[in-house]
Amino acid sequence: MSLSDDLPLVSVVIPTRNRPEIVCRAVRSALSQTYSKIETVVVVDGPDLTTVEALQALAEPRLRVISLAENVGGSEARNIGVREAKGEWIALLDDDDEWLPEKLDRQIALAKADSTGASIVVVCPSIYRRPRKADIIWPKKLPGLEPFSEHMFDYCSGFQTSTFVCPREYFLRNPFRGDLKGHQDWDWLLRASGDRDVSLRIVPTPLSIFNGSEGGSVSHNFGWRLSLAWGRQNRDRMTRMAYSRFIAYHCARLAAGQGAKTRSFFPLLFECCFHGRPSVQAVCMFLGVYMVSPKTRRAIRDLVLRTGN
Repeated sequence: MSLSDDLPLVSVVIPTRNRPEIVCRAVRSALSQTYSKIETVVVVDGPDLTTVEALQALAEPRLRVISLAENVGGSEARNIGVREAKGEWIALLDDDDEWLPEKLDRQIALAKADSTGASIVVVCPSIYRRPRKADIIWPKKLPGLEPFSEHMFDYCSGFQTSTFVCPREYFLRNPFRGDLKGHQDWDWLLRASGDRDVSLRIVPTPLSIFNGSEGGSVSHNFGWRLSLAWGRQNRDRMTRMAYSRFIAYHCARLAAGQGAKTRSFFPLLFECCFHGRPSVQAVCMFLGVYMVSPKTRRAIRDLVLRTGN
């Protein structure tokens, strides 16, 4: 280990369901950390003997498998893992993601160096891995002086769940919302970033691999009306500019992808302009969703991801 022997125990919490090969890869990446004082808690979300047996075959003493009798959803499975964890710190890992070996070393070192006395939430960028395309770094830029909510909802921004590390005590006080069908990571991080008792710290190096080809995104199948409802519920946690970015970059894209261009245009435009404070870029993005073909939008997005502009 690169740190001293009086290290706190870190519990890695991984929810999973029906993906034995993929979750075993995630577990191996956790157990290969240079920070070795860890336990890995995998919560199997409902009856899934194949996954349980695959995990047991790893024969790893630092691995605990919790098999739930019924499906409760990824957010509540995380919460159960946190409650069952023994570590002082919790590190979240999605079952289809991986970590680079020095991730926990770097994050725990930064957390221990903080002298504010606040609850420390540490995140880092990810390597976004897509099939048949070059890897990119996500987010494309780190937060600056702008309010954190504006960075969260900017284009090509936001930190992924598999980078979250914070004290177990804080996760117990601020659990994931089990009632949400999408935006669970945004919801948690938005609440945490607005908590005056929280100090958000960022390791600038990408230390996690987000595999975009596997498993799909829950939010991709999240109806645009539900997304809009979540935004309205959390509007007071965002600046007006952040809210307009959320509407233009996320709700409008979902609506267009779900064939709701006609029904969604005016309601979302109203939200963006009258409850938000849209930039020229956000207005162009909003109009582009409705006027430009999906193929062209994907080409523009890939260009932005490659250049970072």
